[in-house]
Amino acid sequence: MTSRERVLMSLNHKEPDRIPMQDSPWAATIKRWKTEGLPDDADISEYFGWDFAFFGADCTPRFPVKVIEKNEKFIVQTTPQGGTRKNFRDYTTTPEIIGWPIKTKDDWKEIKKRLNPDFTRVDWVSALAAYNKTKDEGKFICYSGGFGYDILQGYVKTEQLLITMIEDPGWVKEMIMTLAELNLIMMEFMIKNGFSFDGAFFYNDMGYRNASLFSPDTYLKTHYQADKMAYGFCHSKNMKVLLHSCGNVKELIPMLIDAGLDCLQPLEVKAGMDLIELKEKYGDKLAFMGGIDTRLMNDPDKTKIEQEIKTKIETAKKNGGYIYHSDHSIPNTVSFQDYSMVMELVKKYGVYEHPEPVGEVSAIEEIKQEMPAGQKRKKFGFGRKREEKETLEPQQTRTEEKPAEKKKRSLFGARQKPETPSAPSVSEEKPKETAKKSMFGFLKGKKK
Repeated sequence: MTSRERVLMSLNHKEPDRIPMQDSPWAATIKRWKTEGLPDDADISEYFGWDFAFFGADCTPRFPVKVIEKNEKFIVQTTPQGGTRKNFRDYTTTPEIIGWPIKTKDDWKEIKKRLNPDFTRVDWVSALAAYNKTKDEGKFICYSGGFGYDILQGYVKTEQLLITMIEDPGWVKEMIMTLAELNLIMMEFMIKNGFSFDGAFFYNDMGYRNASLFSPDTYLKTHYQADKMAYGFCHSKNMKVLLHSCGNVKELIPMLIDAGLDCLQPLEVKAGMDLIELKEKYGDKLAFMGGIDTRLMNDPDKTKIEQEIKTKIETAKKNGGYIYHSDHSIPNTVSFQDYSMVMELVKKYGVYEHPEPVGEVSAIEEIKQEMPAGQKRKKFGFGRKREEKETLEPQQTRTEEKPAEKKKRSLFGARQKPETPSAPSVSEEKPKETAKKSMFGFLKGKKK
């Protein structure tokens, strides 16, 4: 069974030969492992038999990156977003942003001018060479990109961003939609020029230790439309959608499912994201990737990590819908020997005794097959059929449009639903107001 077949079966809630595997060690962790037995020339994904491959485009404003300060411990650099960041020289943690380019709407207007899609946002030679290699290997290939709160933190200081999400959610939504559309245009561009994607891996950290960083109502006002658009576009391309969102995002899960999410990752244990609990509650609607506590990987008592893997995997893998990943990036405190043992345990407890036969079933075909007889197919964005009424959030319905009213257009001229406010009823925007919010003049159905 190929990696592609294995992952697709799992995401379609079927049981393959074993659970798919993927992980994310820090660069410093790999450096340590190479001193402890990992071959210098080893490809980490191939060495451990991971199932995914990732490709993307540069969707930043592409400001030049320059070193401002450097010492034995830290390095301070400008960012492609136009800000400034500080990081450890060995890159063992997420960089600390210490300067932000957007403080006013005028700043955003200048940044937005630099967010136009073009051919040079993809390293075509090296990316296509790597793509062809992973395709021949049968990997599950993802477009990788980000938009939303997490990405905006590179542009707007966190405190200001959170306040603005409350006081001016329309502006935040515009920024998120701009970044989402750029990603989708570049994804389409890559598909038309040699790439074929099985899924999309989007990243947008929206949680902290105990809860999401903003309320479900704020999510609806700022993120929902972009997520719905992006997930629908991917589904129209027969692609599954996986979302990386660190922290505790439990209260956002129903809306993410409604937007069309297929799989949630990484399920941070220390933030209260319990894999078994989530599987029991949402396992029929959502697949999960992650949830294995990295803090136990270097514990002297090796029975702790084995119990962690055995208990969680044996429950989560039932009826498919689970992919192994740690609950965060693997730190350099985990030795090569300890991590190799983790991989062996995952393979041991992740095997299915009676795997289902492999079938070339796409994401769209799977949806069609599971639909009750006589039910109309749902229309997602970008040409897929949608039910006349859709849910914005649980028990919330959309008022029908009048025949005379025009729907607003979005990416590639596809019809897009009106904005999603937090109130139970949804008011339509006027066509002229919608036109002002168009992103790129060359999109189909829009005039330059």
